[in-house]
Amino acid sequence: MTETLRLHYAPDNASLIIRLALEELGLPYETALVDRRNKAQYSKAYLALNPNGTIPVLETPDGILFETAAILMWLSEKTGKLSPEPGTPLRGAFLKWMFWCSNTFQIDLRYFFYPEKCIGEDEAHQAQVRKMFRQRIETDLDMLERGLSQTPGLAGAAQPTLLDLYLPCLVRWTTLYVDTADQRWFELGQYPTLYSVCARAEGRASTLAAQNAEGLGPTPFTAPKLATPPEGSAT
Repeated sequence: MTETLRLHYAPDNASLIIRLALEELGLPYETALVDRRNKAQYSKAYLALNPNGTIPVLETPDGILFETAAILMWLSEKTGKLSPEPGTPLRGAFLKWMFWCSNTFQIDLRYFFYPEKCIGEDEAHQAQVRKMFRQRIETDLDMLERGLSQTPGLAGAAQPTLLDLYLPCLVRWTTLYVDTADQRWFELGQYPTLYSVCARAEGRASTLAAQNAEGLGPTPFTAPKLATPPEGSAT
């Protein structure tokens, strides 16, 4: 694939995962900032690209793509990289955890971050939703640690897969945004397999490129700090 791709992104949003994949694959791409401070994701122009009003969007020779997992799988299929080949032993487990990241873990994080999207503006109801989804996220982390430890080579190996790009970002956002002001409950060190995946990710050139582009700091996955991007806003 030689055509230049166009990534519509906001710093430290789900588009970060796509940036990591593009960098890992060495594909030419350009970026278009979606300015969340001005709610650009709900503008008429952006909704014409993605009627969901969510980030990211990737413009490709095959058309406009949205949904993080779909974009990742498209990139993998186009290049023949970053996923176990069909018919190989790890393929089923890879697909299972890829769609789990998209349909379960990422959704649970989304509703924890934005409870008003499912319960409205009542703060007491929002607190109840946050409590429920925090419990779900704790279960997700336990499930993920167990699944990775029982499937060697699925993530954290010398040859990365899409999971090596997806999981560290989800862990980053869990660390940054799920803890409450009065207590800290999530410690990545409690999950040694997941910690190893995140630590290995920090040594890749794709991560360094994303750090520079989005202001992620020196340890974006194992000890993340709020992003200080050169343009746009993470929230």
